[in-house]
Amino acid sequence: MVKKNSLKAWFLASRPKTLTGAIAPVLIGGAIAWTDTVGIILQRSRELYIIGEDSSFYLGSHYLTFAIPFVLCIIFAMLMQIDANLVNDWWDYRKGSDRSDRLGPERACAQGWISEPAIIIGIIVTTILAGCVGLLIMFWKMQWELLLVGITCMLGCFIYTFNFSYMGLGDILVLLFFGIVPVGFTYYVITGGIWTLYVTLAGVGMGLATDNLLIVNNYRDVDQDRESGKNTIVVRFGKSFGLKLYLSFGIIAALLGIAALIISPNSKSYGIILLSIYLAVHLANYKKMKSFTGKDLNMVLGTTALGIFLYGITVALAFLL
Repeated sequence: MVKKNSLKAWFLASRPKTLTGAIAPVLIGGAIAWTDTVGIILQRSRELYIIGEDSSFYLGSHYLTFAIPFVLCIIFAMLMQIDANLVNDWWDYRKGSDRSDRLGPERACAQGWISEPAIIIGIIVTTILAGCVGLLIMFWKMQWELLLVGITCMLGCFIYTFNFSYMGLGDILVLLFFGIVPVGFTYYVITGGIWTLYVTLAGVGMGLATDNLLIVNNYRDVDQDRESGKNTIVVRFGKSFGLKLYLSFGIIAALLGIAALIISPNSKSYGIILLSIYLAVHLANYKKMKSFTGKDLNMVLGTTALGIFLYGITVALAFLL
C-alpha cells in the first residue's frame, strides 16, 4: 500500500531504475574527456617535477577542475530524467493513456499515489532545481552558450511527452538527449573543446542503445497505444519491424562504440572485448523479446535498462583503460 503523496510515492514516481540511462552517457563523455586531457596534465606535472617544483597542487587543481563539472553534469542529467518521468506520468494520465489494462509498470497518477496538483508542483520544483544546477555548470566554466543547451534540454522533457511520443518521433529525442547531447556536452564542459568524431560516434551509439528501452515499451504497448492514438514507430510499422529495430540498434551501437575507440588517439584493442560483452547481453535480450508477450516483456524492459548502463560502463572503461 502506497500512501498518497508520501515519500515512497514520490520515489516510485521518479522511476529510479531509469536513472542509469541518464548517468551512462555522462560517464562516456567524462571518460573521453579525461583520456584526452590526462596525458597533457601528466606531461606538465613531469615538467614541473624535473625543474624541481612541487606538482601536487597542479595535479590537485586539475582533478578538482574535472570532478566538479563532471558531478554537476551527472546531477543535471538525473534531474532532467526525473523531470521527464514526472511530466510523462502526469500527461499520460491526463490523456487517458495510462488505463486499467496497462501492461507496463504502474504509474503514480494513474494509481492515485500522487495527486494531480502535487505532481504539477513536483514538475515545477524539479525543473527549477535542474535549472539551478545548469546555471552552476555555466558559471563554473563561464561558457554562456550552455544556457541555450540547458533550456533546450528542459524543453525536450515536455516536447517528448506532449508531442513527439504521440507522433512516433520520440526516438529522435532519445537519440539526441540520451546520446549525442549528454556525451558531447559533458566532454565540452570538461575540456572546453568541441567534441571530435569519436565523441560523436560514442554519443550516437549511446543514443541508439538507450532508444531500445523505448522500443521495448512501444512493442509491449502497441495495442493500447493504437487505441490511445499514440502513433509510435511500432504502431506505424508493426511489431516485426520493432523487433528488427531493437536488434539493429544494439548491434549498430556496439559497432559505433568500437569505431569510436579505433579512431581515438588512445585506442586500445581490449575495448572491443568489453563491447562484445554488451553485444552478448543485447542478443540475449533480443531472444527474450522474441519469445515474451504482454507483461512478461517488463522483464526485457529491466534487462534492457541494465544493458544501457552496461554500454555506458563498457565504453567509458574502454577509453579509460
